[in-house]
Amino acid sequence: MAVLDDLSGFEFEDLMEDVFRKLGYENVRQADRTADEGRDVLMEEVVDGTRRAIVVECKHTGVVGRPVVQKLHSAIATFDFDGPRRGMVVTTGRFTGSAREYVERLRENDDPHPIELIDGEDLREIADEIGLDLYNGRIEILCEETLRPTDPSASVDAPVVEAFRDVENIDEIDLPEPHAAVTFRPAVAISAQIGAIFETSVGVIHRTHEQPTVVLHADRGRPSVADADVASLVEDNLHATVDLEPERFEEDFDELDERRFGQTETEYKDWAVERLRRQYTTTVTYTGDNNVTYNKECEPNLSDISIQSIEPVYVPEIRQTTDLQSYSYPFEYFAAGPSRVTVEDGIHRCVHCDASGSSETFTYCENCGAISCSSHTKTERLEGTPVCTGCAVTERFAWKTKYFYDEENLEAFREEYEAMPLHRKALENTYLVVGAVATSLLLAVGLLAIAGVV
Repeated sequence: MAVLDDLSGFEFEDLMEDVFRKLGYENVRQADRTADEGRDVLMEEVVDGTRRAIVVECKHTGVVGRPVVQKLHSAIATFDFDGPRRGMVVTTGRFTGSAREYVERLRENDDPHPIELIDGEDLREIADEIGLDLYNGRIEILCEETLRPTDPSASVDAPVVEAFRDVENIDEIDLPEPHAAVTFRPAVAISAQIGAIFETSVGVIHRTHEQPTVVLHADRGRPSVADADVASLVEDNLHATVDLEPERFEEDFDELDERRFGQTETEYKDWAVERLRRQYTTTVTYTGDNNVTYNKECEPNLSDISIQSIEPVYVPEIRQTTDLQSYSYPFEYFAAGPSRVTVEDGIHRCVHCDASGSSETFTYCENCGAISCSSHTKTERLEGTPVCTGCAVTERFAWKTKYFYDEENLEAFREEYEAMPLHRKALENTYLVVGAVATSLLLAVGLLAIAGVV
């Protein structure tokens, strides 16, 4: 355990907090470091339906003797907890014979506050069990659970097909199979409990009693809070995860990538606690006994925020790209079985401008493969089908611009136009005809008025 021996006492406590949480203990937190009362880490376990508190003493030293164990026994007896309690001493070194004899005597006498000893050899076994990285003395999060990247009842490309249904002039049967890539992104769901009471001479001025959950993106680098939709996706589907076995998804995706968690559980916990402190800090206005109005900033203490659970999980981020002639259309989303949160929708977006969103009408151009908004979609004069302004060939007929797929179509219409009678040519510009008729009517009415007929 040479690397663990290089840690400071406080770093060892941080490490053990991670270890215990990884082992499944609940409400794991460090005791106040301002006073040495023989307890470093506090946590709980449920045995046969009964919740029990565990008081832990962490000794980063070569040899731990009987006095340390006795001190812990006293600390357990005085620990404020409504229920059974036991203790634990953890060390990177070893325990003396007298320390082990003391613990054995407690067991034989059915003492209400038994103590468990964990030495360096035990820590080696725990390291193998939970993935303790002895190289850098950190507990690397080794998660094997992921939200479902696909809906078992539908095809992998179903989300893309559904998105294309809103695009006019294209049939599902004509869509090519998209290129699909999945990145399993690490996330952490942290459940907390906040209980803070703020008092002044006039009594309680503010209370905070909340049970928030913070969902973090946990890639390498600084963690970031997931937006509300992604957080809900994670929280709502934590009970429906599957094993992250890349080979089981190879048939569904062309590319797979699994990212590592960037920090330890304790580091994520500390980051979340600081964020919650800021989030629940508020300024309260109250009137004192002297009828003077005061403003007080109410910021929860670290001891007011208790982390109830830290649940790591992978969230599949899927990017499917559909190639249609000259254009590629990405559709990216976080997935949890049939549920998803869209990150990028390149299907409902005009290739010629910034128009996007469900409120716009988009049309597919069979000529070049473009998806265009209504402002960039025209009717091809010869075929009578949609064509986008980006690829269309144009020419003016009867002073009105006409759109064609190509020069061949334009030339064919020129010949057709030349053979048209005059009134048919005029009809190529409806506004011109309507304007001429309206002008004629106004002129006729004017002449009649002059003649005194009307």
